[in-house]
Amino acid sequence: MATGPKSKDSGPNFKYRRVEVSSLDRGRRGKHHDLITGILAELETAQPGSALEIPLADLGVELANLRSAIHRAAGSKEMLIETLADEKNFYVWKQAGRTTDK
Repeated sequence: MATGPKSKDSGPNFKYRRVEVSSLDRGRRGKHHDLITGILAELETAQPGSALEIPLADLGVELANLRSAIHRAAGSKEMLIETLADEKNFYVWKQAGRTTDK
């Protein structure tokens, strides 16, 4: 049995390539990223007491997925929001005078 160091070429044939973790983009960029980013950008400039009215028919996104994505993204920006929906529209607004305690 050999006990010497192995050369790089004599190791097992791995199926997957190794990469440095520090080189990975660790941000979440889901399929609705551009939509959510746009909504949050408009929400940041919205006046207190006003909500964004977003027509559901124009989105092509299920309401539950939209609500989840917008809450997740707002939380990462330390923005507290509220949402409401009816048959035609999705409404989102900032909670008055509050931020998260991170």
